[in-house]
Amino acid sequence: MSGAIAETSHQWQLVSLEKVIRHRKGFIQIDDLESYKRCRVQVDTKGIILRDIVRGTEIRTKAQQVCRSEELLVAEIDAKMGGYGIVPESLDGAIVSSHYFLYEIDRTQLDLKFLDFFIRTPGFRDQVAAQGSTNYAAIRPHHVLEYQIPLPPLDEQRRVVARIEELVARVEEARGLRSEAIKETEALITAALTKTFDQHIETQRWSRKPLRQAAEIARGKFTHRPRNDPRFYGGDIPFIQIGDISNSNRYIQKFSQTLNYEGLKISRLFPKDTIVIAITGATIGVTGILTFDSCFPDSIVGIVPHQDITTSDYIYWAMEYCKQSAIAEATQSTQPNINLKNLEKLTIPIPSISEQYQIVVHLDDLQAKVDTLKTLQSETEAELNALLPSILDKAFKGEL
Repeated sequence: MSGAIAETSHQWQLVSLEKVIRHRKGFIQIDDLESYKRCRVQVDTKGIILRDIVRGTEIRTKAQQVCRSEELLVAEIDAKMGGYGIVPESLDGAIVSSHYFLYEIDRTQLDLKFLDFFIRTPGFRDQVAAQGSTNYAAIRPHHVLEYQIPLPPLDEQRRVVARIEELVARVEEARGLRSEAIKETEALITAALTKTFDQHIETQRWSRKPLRQAAEIARGKFTHRPRNDPRFYGGDIPFIQIGDISNSNRYIQKFSQTLNYEGLKISRLFPKDTIVIAITGATIGVTGILTFDSCFPDSIVGIVPHQDITTSDYIYWAMEYCKQSAIAEATQSTQPNINLKNLEKLTIPIPSISEQYQIVVHLDDLQAKVDTLKTLQSETEAELNALLPSILDKAFKGEL
């Protein structure tokens, strides 16, 4: 028995779940002409969700169980990983296989929300992990009935639930405030880009040039098919993928693959400080700057600035300002793809090199503030996530 459960025993009665829930058995035969909702239990006590809706002809095992809302559903295989939860009203009537166990709850003794919170506690999960063989992940229906739960009177259960919900609401409010702060800070960059570029374009203070006049623009290259032919990989030459761009901030520090010299012969090596932009895929338009010489496939375009006209960092910010039109046009098609000609025709304002440096410093400073806030958000998120187990632990020790 876990410490969290044991410490409640001097305040609240501890009972086995078999006192307040009942294993419900019963199967239906699937009709091939009917449609059925199937649900599944997520691990880590994340609840029960719709798996799919299928015709009876697609269900191979014809004997299935029917879930009822407000029942406890436990996955035979995944229970030790937190695979259990309360069936929501939206999944009333959904079916599950014999690898799930359903339990009716005695509502005269046990508040549904009290149970729902209790099964999310580390103490309950410890009980589940301790049952059965350590070499066999699955549990049996009788194991669930043997788990213990603190059982105060119903009025006390409801008071505890109300207190938990109050504290959880505060946690969610804090999470929302932090998220809003990030959105507001990111909006500062958009506003700064607009202000920086628009006002000078409107006053015609800066000349505008097609991107192709300020930089060389070329798609990546890898002429062999299939592209994953092992004969060309495993050397010392970096070969970045779209994921290497999207997983970085601005500067690309890592690469997921390498080419050997045979691979280099059928590719193209772009120099350090090349701006790269994904022109297809889910992360279309994501942009970065190489910190090393690299090859890449034709799903990525390289932009190599003419150093006497502009710099990589300035081009990066100019692209952030003007690339949306190319992305908008690309995403109108069934297979989104930024057209190389559209990129070449993009016009960007070109101030003097000294002004470009000032713009980059200003925008970099704003970006650093956003990055700092995102780091704080990540840390806060971890702290907030840790609060719920702490709240539940105190609640079921009778300390709330």
